[in-house]
Amino acid sequence: MQIKRVTTEEQLEDAFSVRKTVFVKEQGVAEEVELDEYEDSADHVVIYDENKPVGTGRVRIVEDTAKLERICVLASHRKHNLGKAIMNELEAIAIEKGLAKAKLHGQVQAAPFYEKLGYETASDVFMEENIPHVKMVKDLSRR
Repeated sequence: MQIKRVTTEEQLEDAFSVRKTVFVKEQGVAEEVELDEYEDSADHVVIYDENKPVGTGRVRIVEDTAKLERICVLASHRKHNLGKAIMNELEAIAIEKGLAKAKLHGQVQAAPFYEKLGYETASDVFMEENIPHVKMVKDLSRR
């Protein structure tokens, strides 16, 4: 397994392919919602297993905070700590950009995963694309 920061159009398309499989096909999110106006301004990462993209995520700066988004791993590769590797790389990018805080909108079923990585729930449950989410935050200066 190898994690890469996206630097080419091909790598970005690899990220999109993983997201389409997980969010559009598995979870029923509309493709026109999944791919949005922030793709070009975000920093993306992709995990490859023998040159096949199997996980991805992105981070962008919102005010003075890193917003981690679109974090997903193909069903065939879950339970191998790839989500943790994606999160670590996104947080590293945020720290390199001088950000001390991170936030994300985590699906309720994934909240325990984010809690293990130091995130704290900071909202009531809300719906995004008919999926229950919570806002979660982390102080990156204590990473």
